[in-house]
Amino acid sequence: MTGFAVLLRKELLEQWRTLRLPVVAAVFLLVGLTSPLLARFTPELIGALGAGQIQIVVPPPTTKDAVDQLIKNLSQFGILVAVLLAMGSVATEKERGTAALILSKPASRGAFLSAKLVGIGLTLAISLGLASVASWFYTAILFEPPSALGWLGMTGLLLLTLLVYMALTFLGSTLTRSAVAAAAIGVGGLVVLAIASALPTIGPYMPGGLSTPALGLAVGTDPGPVLGPVLVNLALLAALALASWLAFRHQEL
Repeated sequence: MTGFAVLLRKELLEQWRTLRLPVVAAVFLLVGLTSPLLARFTPELIGALGAGQIQIVVPPPTTKDAVDQLIKNLSQFGILVAVLLAMGSVATEKERGTAALILSKPASRGAFLSAKLVGIGLTLAISLGLASVASWFYTAILFEPPSALGWLGMTGLLLLTLLVYMALTFLGSTLTRSAVAAAAIGVGGLVVLAIASALPTIGPYMPGGLSTPALGLAVGTDPGPVLGPVLVNLALLAALALASWLAFRHQEL
């Protein structure tokens, strides 16, 4: 892991210099703020559309509706961002020849990959954290104040979901010199995991299955199994990181 600290500092500066970190954080924040707002006023909009001859009765929104909307929006947008951030992380460096230049210095390939994984992970964590804090306060204003501890648990499960999808695309980026091909690998893996999430036996242990306990934690209801799915996804994250290193360690740069 020679040179990890230096390479991580380079990655974080690059995330800031290219505006990826501030832009992603700003859009995450926007999604976090608009989700409870959308849940609060959607029934009124539907009722207004049904005014006249057709009467549409929609039950009043609850904190659970707001959290459900937030989880869906942050998950969908977050997965897209995770794929976009990871797709060119290694592939572009190899295509431009900068990976060979960086690794000609006293830095190991493991440190090179670790710095990129941690750099992207920190961008996702900071952005999701800002969105989570802002949406908690906004949800507390529009609905009943949710449990802060449960909300923290929900945020952690959402982050783990995004990290798994990021690592999946990152593996594709280590296997190819094309960012587009890496994105295709990531999306292909995403589809496979989505299909697995629909299976009753293993579905709760897939990344997409973490949304159910996340909702339960945030609104204070029974979240169901949590530890098992978390351990499985942590193992999946570690396996993807290991596979990325094994694929990259002997490559011709």
